[in-house]
This record gives sequence, C-alpha cells and structure tokens, in this order.
Amino acid sequence: MEERPFTLTRPDGELIRGEVRIPSDGEHPNPEGVPNTAVVILHGFKGFRRWGFFPHLARSLAAAGHAVITFDFSLNGVGAGGRDFDELEAFARNTFTRELDEVAQVVEALEGGDLPAPVPDRIGLLGHSRGGGTAILAAAELESSVDALVSWAAVATFDRWGEEVKNEWRERGRIHIPNARTGQDMPLDIGLLEDLERNRDRLDILAAAGRVAAPWCIIHGTDDESVSAEDAEQLHAAAPGAELELISGAGHTFGATHPFQDQPAHLAAAIGRTRAHFEQALTVGASSRPTGSSPSGRPGRTSQGPLRSASSSPDSEAGKVRSDTDEV
Repeated sequence: MEERPFTLTRPDGELIRGEVRIPSDGEHPNPEGVPNTAVVILHGFKGFRRWGFFPHLARSLAAAGHAVITFDFSLNGVGAGGRDFDELEAFARNTFTRELDEVAQVVEALEGGDLPAPVPDRIGLLGHSRGGGTAILAAAELESSVDALVSWAAVATFDRWGEEVKNEWRERGRIHIPNARTGQDMPLDIGLLEDLERNRDRLDILAAAGRVAAPWCIIHGTDDESVSAEDAEQLHAAAPGAELELISGAGHTFGATHPFQDQPAHLAAAIGRTRAHFEQALTVGASSRPTGSSPSGRPGRTSQGPLRSASSSPDSEAGKVRSDTDEV
C-alpha cells in the first residue's frame, strides 16, 4: 500500500493536509494496475484523518481498488503533526460552509490532477457524522463530479443547539465543548452559529438529500449514542431512492476507539457494506468517460471552477452539546 501526502492551500493561507492511499504495484485488482476510481473521506466534529478507524477504512477501500483520499479540514484544530488538537483557536474559527468549500477544493484538485493520485473516471464521497452531513451537501452541490455517496452515522441537520445555549453563545461570543477523550475544552466562536443562520438554505441537509443524484447508501447504528438513528430515517424519507442500512446494536463509531485496535464486528459490517456499494456504483455500474467530460461522464464542473466563500457548527442534541464520544 502506498501512502502519498499532499497539501492544498486555502485562499486565506490555511492548509488542507491529507494523504492518498493506493495499492502498490502488483496489489491492484484492476488489470491495468492503476486505480480509475477514487473515494474521498470526510471526518466529523472533533475528528481528524488519523482518528480511530479512518486509516483502517482508507486501507480497506484502497485494497478494493480505489485511490482513497483522507484529509483534515483546515480549521479542525489538528496541526501539522496530524494527531493532536494543538490548534484550538483555529478550531474555534471553523464553519460549516468553509468545510463544504474545502470538499469542493479537494474534489477539484483530484479532477485536475493536482493530487498525487491518478485522475479518476468516477468519484465517491464518504462522510462520518457531521462529515456525513457535509458529504450529502457536497454530493448535491457537486452533482457533475460525485458518482457515489456513503454516509456513516450522518446528521440530518447541523442545528443541534437549544435556544438557551444559543443565547449564551450570542452573549459571550464563544462556548466550549468538552472533549471526553483528551480532557480539553474545545472553543466554538459565534461565527459558527452565525454561519448556520446566514446560510440555512445552503446548509439544509434534508433538502440537499432530496437532490442527491448519485447512488447513496445510508449506514447508521441502531444504538448510536450521539446521532440518533432517527436522523438516518429522516434522510431516507427525504431520499427514498437511497439504500438504508441499519446495523443492529452499533454505536456512533461502530465499536471503534482511538487509538484504533482490532476491527470490531460492527465496523466490519459497515466497511463491508460500504465496499459493496462503491463496487457497484463506481465499478460494476460505471461507464467509460468520454474525453473532456467530467469524471461522471456528465458535463458540468471543471477543475478550475470557482470556490464559494467559507463559514460553521457541532454535533449535539437540541438544547445541549454532546461530549460523550470522541469523533462526531
């Protein structure tokens, strides 16, 4: 397995750091030996590309023949070391729309040959929790580029605070979210809430779910302690053509912890279903792309398309902020 690092620069100078994983020579199932499909993985709130199951998931998908891109959102609070929340002031400034713009930047770089990966014929998105919500929005916005979608434990809305919390936030300009794993108090500036309120239409996950054209598999644990399985049911109601896979007894991270150890049974089930979905949507059901078309074979975005400006929020239940899980 080859792991190739990359860095992309945001308009404000902040960095998106990530890796591309591809099978080494002789390991690739494609007879030509080069991946012609790619999967981009999005982490969630209090997450990062090297958290828990993400490297394992990326290796598993790469072993199935895809180039797999994992990356840290530029203001996720994890610095150059890629393993610790050592940039909490950056974390405080992050927004929802900023992350959505960064997905577009990564996909455009992939399409344009600006990542250390072969330019793919077809692209899949996979997002966990808040990253699942972002993946749904991106799949709707980047319809001409995204050919398959998988959401794990995805939120159906980013608006997960009660009015009491919002009022305190407005008064103080900042709230803090405990990180149970690290013991840190993670700051969130009022810009996150303002971003959500200014961009409600763009950040309406359920509305975007109804516009997703790519084959979509919704995967959720029935015992998710952070994002209720009701969110999955709402997403499926908004997109009845999507496949709904409820994993009995699974929690928010499908049994995985950080640091990652052995693969739990629930995680194995989620990965197995994910591999099957991408196999069908990106490989078995794929048609070759005409020269000069987008990766999906549809006219639309080009690698030089404009990026929208940035903006904000966390995963919590209404009226309170959740802090009992590592990665949301």
